[in-house]
Amino acid sequence: MDGEILCAILCNVHKRARKRGLQPRGTSCIMLEHDGMGEMTMWKLPEGAEFVLRRLQEAGYQAYVAGGCVRDTLLGKMPKDWDVCTNALPCEMQRIFADCHVIETGLQHGTLTVMYHHEPFEVTTFRVDGEYTDHRHPDEVVFVTDVREDLSRRDFTVNAMAWSPKTGVVDAFGGQEDLEKRLIRCVGEPEKRFGEDALRIMRALRFASVYGFAIDPATDAAIHALKDTLTDVAAERIRVELQKLLCGDGAGDILRAYPDVMQVIMPKLAKVDWPSTVAAAENAPATEILRLTLLLHQLEPADAKAVLVSLKPDNFTRDRVLTLVTNQDYPFQTTRHSLLTALSLFGEEVVRQLLAVRKAKGASDVEPLSAVLDEVLADGVCYSVKDMAVNGRDLMALGARGKAVGECLNHLLSLLLSEELPNECVALLGAAKAHLDA
Repeated sequence: MDGEILCAILCNVHKRARKRGLQPRGTSCIMLEHDGMGEMTMWKLPEGAEFVLRRLQEAGYQAYVAGGCVRDTLLGKMPKDWDVCTNALPCEMQRIFADCHVIETGLQHGTLTVMYHHEPFEVTTFRVDGEYTDHRHPDEVVFVTDVREDLSRRDFTVNAMAWSPKTGVVDAFGGQEDLEKRLIRCVGEPEKRFGEDALRIMRALRFASVYGFAIDPATDAAIHALKDTLTDVAAERIRVELQKLLCGDGAGDILRAYPDVMQVIMPKLAKVDWPSTVAAAENAPATEILRLTLLLHQLEPADAKAVLVSLKPDNFTRDRVLTLVTNQDYPFQTTRHSLLTALSLFGEEVVRQLLAVRKAKGASDVEPLSAVLDEVLADGVCYSVKDMAVNGRDLMALGARGKAVGECLNHLLSLLLSEELPNECVALLGAAKAHLDA
């Protein structure tokens, strides 16, 4: 069926359903249209985004979805967030959505959040930004009436597009062409864009890694020239971008091309052999913990800890990466006892992660080690005190007191790890009595 005919059918079905009150909560507005790349794009808006657009347009204002949701839709991906921009001023938006739950997210910057069935939709007045003296936030904003002016302040061309059912895609800076070329390019002058907000440097690298895009030569040159301005950005924000960068399919290419940027945010990486570090990180499964571990694996544990503290990840990530860096050379052997001992020390998840680190570094024994690990786990061999068939109270009933309780439990665990005893109450109590009587 011709795309335009299908588009018309879908739109008419949607309109009839809405008029008759048949559109169920949470369904989407679906439209098809030709994009600037010669393809047919399906615009599948959440009900809440359609509601916000419709409410603004029925009140006589322009309204568009803009930014990442347009980019992802054109790429055939499902957007995570749908942001709306409009020529309605904040006070006018408050009036238009007076019957809704509205959060005043950042009225000074023209942004409020409309809650639609507990789902948030950010709505922002068209604006241009003033100076960025802190390299992160505009000192002031000026509200404007032209969506193209609003798009001109955005970071990259692929993010500087808007769409509405009335106008289709608004693309004043070649974003669709850059999507087709798989290119990250700043809107306007790269030096100005990065000078306004230094975090955009990390965003450029993140987008290139996640989407597998190249970086435009002028944008690339500005990244290298202005990398030191990243010291003005909060560590928490850098860490969010770094995490996404590391988990991207193109992480290896970006790390290889930008060691100077990585050394600004993690100066201690100047100590490592960068090519082998990147190769190991690239070989690891695409999780933040494993790839960050491999990025830091050539550092001494104290230096790795300093890097982790400076990045300010959550405590679990910090502690787990440090555990893996510290124990990356654990002396595994392809025996049941060796794997059971490792399980007793670290637990299954950490052991598997240590093996993944070992494999990423090029070890050839990970497959047989994993086979033995799977075997002992399948056999259900007990490898922790908490899973033993006896506990401290049982030993106290035999007369154990104080430190003797813990020592006896550890002795019993050692017998289980060497598989000299089954994890059965009678056998363990017999061994405990013999140990206590010795």
